[in-house]
Amino acid sequence: MSWKHAVITGSILCGLTVPAFGQADVVEVTVTGEGISDDSAKNDALRKALEQGGGAEISSHSNVENFQLVRDTIYARADGIVKDFKILEKGDGAGGTKFCKIKALVSKTAIASTWGEVQNVLDQIGRPKIAIYILERIDGVIQDSSILESQIENKLLAAGFDLKSRAQIDAIAQKELADASAENNVAKMQAIAKNFGAQIFITGTAQANNAGIKELAGEPAMMYNGDGNIKMFYTDSAQLLASESLPNWRGGARGYANSSPQAGKKALEGAGQELVDRCYVNVMKQWATHISAGGEITLEVEGMNMADAIKLKKKIQDIDPDKIKNVNQTLSKGTAVFRIKAKMTGEELSERLVGDEFKSLLEIVDLSGNRIQAKKPGA
Repeated sequence: MSWKHAVITGSILCGLTVPAFGQADVVEVTVTGEGISDDSAKNDALRKALEQGGGAEISSHSNVENFQLVRDTIYARADGIVKDFKILEKGDGAGGTKFCKIKALVSKTAIASTWGEVQNVLDQIGRPKIAIYILERIDGVIQDSSILESQIENKLLAAGFDLKSRAQIDAIAQKELADASAENNVAKMQAIAKNFGAQIFITGTAQANNAGIKELAGEPAMMYNGDGNIKMFYTDSAQLLASESLPNWRGGARGYANSSPQAGKKALEGAGQELVDRCYVNVMKQWATHISAGGEITLEVEGMNMADAIKLKKKIQDIDPDKIKNVNQTLSKGTAVFRIKAKMTGEELSERLVGDEFKSLLEIVDLSGNRIQAKKPGA
């Protein structure tokens, strides 16, 4: 492939430049990524560049705790680690996908530095807790278990996330989740997920409907049509983090019967894999952002005036400049709301807020995930 028409990205003006830490540290690789869009194909190429160029460096950590979670977090941050790269070619791939071929310089030092950073933050804030509930129907009948839900669970568990699965949710909560999912009641699902201490909740619907029998490779197969949609939210704020859909898929499984839940599940399993993979990428992307910039903790304090709020904001900022990245504050009808970007959990921050220097400003009355509710003493 000629470089004549290559698209040059970032600050690279004339070929790739060797970073200041020296040639011995740098590996040059050429890889091709695939995805559903130009951007996802480029990100896949950057991840593959890290895998190929930094494989030995990453494998050297294989015996450490939470290896897969740290490794996949580094892959999710590939666009920030691989700074020097050039797009050689990009375009349409098979089956409506996109491809992106790049030449990149991968620094072992950058990988080692990022590994240490991710590991340190993981030690500080712990593994994120995730609640999952997918409402699944086959031939219009709600299923007791969900294929897509199980696939997402298995992928996240293997990566080292802390899950609150359907098996851990009691029958009453499951019924409420099913009703809320059917009604697309995000607030109700948020409240249930919060009760289980989850920081992120993943929900959605999937369905498979019989579409008759078709001969495939000389064998009869029951065909199913379907669609699926998965959304991911922060539990504390109900902020939508990602929405992925799989519209109008078609799949089949061997059989003669006019209707078979087993065939429907098998078809869902194959068709939904792409949706599961995209969901996992989004979880990793949000987690990588969380540990890079810090997660958001919400502190609500009733009975405050503006002077109190300004004073408290300054005290929060002074708790630990290395962990408290930013504090935004609003005041409405006597309730001050602080949105705090921090590399710590809500529990850790609440422990700091019960110190003597805060006694005159607030009294904590409730802690749920990364949301702290408090009141001014005497209010």
